[in-house]
Amino acid sequence: MSQPIDLFFWPTPNGWKISIALEEMGLPYATHLIDIGAGDQFASDFLKIAPNNRMPAIIDPEGPDGAPVSVFESGAILQYLAGKTGLFGGQTARDRIAVTEWLMWQMGGLGPMAGQAHHFLKYAPAMDPPHDLPYAKNRYRTEVERLYGVLDRQLARHEYVAGDFYSIADMSIWGWASLWEGQQQSLDDKPHLERWLETVSARPGVIAGRALHADKRGDFRKYKAAQDQLFSKP
Repeated sequence: MSQPIDLFFWPTPNGWKISIALEEMGLPYATHLIDIGAGDQFASDFLKIAPNNRMPAIIDPEGPDGAPVSVFESGAILQYLAGKTGLFGGQTARDRIAVTEWLMWQMGGLGPMAGQAHHFLKYAPAMDPPHDLPYAKNRYRTEVERLYGVLDRQLARHEYVAGDFYSIADMSIWGWASLWEGQQQSLDDKPHLERWLETVSARPGVIAGRALHADKRGDFRKYKAAQDQLFSKP
């Protein structure tokens, strides 16, 4: 039996990408919680694995040539796991190009923009002192809406994001898209996105990955110390 992969995790959209992938791929894993509200991501031991002080990260004791390897950045981890298992990365060269395109779209577009929307719409107004910035709120809310329009049009043509097959691109996007209400979005004019969200949300691997330490998921608006760790440190 394979040795378990060490998963450094907190229950956020980026963390869910990897817990979902590990569940979908049937890989054994051991979870190590990185409490981002407490500042665990700045610990020296974790920085050796993830020098950008962000989770998730993994250590695979059975990496290339059988030697251990650590991987940080959620997109890189998804690509690594797909390559390791031969699963969910696309079966043909054209499929793999599409998966990479949409994975990069999430990493460079939806993730950062939705993250900023959450920050300025939810967290910044609740900080001490409050930072209620109409321009920033509208800027990121509007950009997320544009991105969901792009996604809805793609899903009008295909069952899943990269084509008619489920892939790591879907895993990367689902966590952020599932929080559309907190980003002050509507699905009324995005029926294909709504259909995709329902389909992916019903997958056993997604349910299990999303449930991992769900009890730890808190509302950082309530905790000044957590805000300082997340929003004040360089």
